[in-house]
Amino acid sequence: MKSNGHTYKIAIAIFIILGSIAYLSISAEQSNKSYYVTIQELQTMGNKAYTRHLRVSGQVVPGSIVRQGPNADFTLYEHDRKLRVEYVGQEPPPDTFKNNSPTLAVGRYGRDGVFHATELQSKCASHYAPAKPGAQPAMQSTAKNSSTAPATTAMADAQPNLHQ
Repeated sequence: MKSNGHTYKIAIAIFIILGSIAYLSISAEQSNKSYYVTIQELQTMGNKAYTRHLRVSGQVVPGSIVRQGPNADFTLYEHDRKLRVEYVGQEPPPDTFKNNSPTLAVGRYGRDGVFHATELQSKCASHYAPAKPGAQPAMQSTAKNSSTAPATTAMADAQPNLHQ
């Protein structure tokens, strides 16, 4: 009889431990979940926008950045929509955070109509601009002797039917 009661207690303890681990895993996942929305979607979400952790992207409106130490206030735009953002984070905005830079703000939308961001990610706009027509991509040679013409000619001679 004693072994039956002992087994029962162990089974209850294991059930409580596994239940606690499952609850902590699920609640941690829910708190870290953030929805990606456009500015237009954010502005049409209604009351759901105020209760969710969100990620919103857009271009920084030129001249809208006001830095306050490591924090910043600015405006994002997407087509004809604008969104005011107040960034208060652990680190200052990235160096690539400038006028017209594509920026992703992570945080919560307030009832005051301002997006309160705790994280910023920004890309350098010039690195992601479309190539100009007729421009050749820059290529770098890693070899000491950058003369590749003989190798190209030799390859073409070795495969005469390649271009037919």
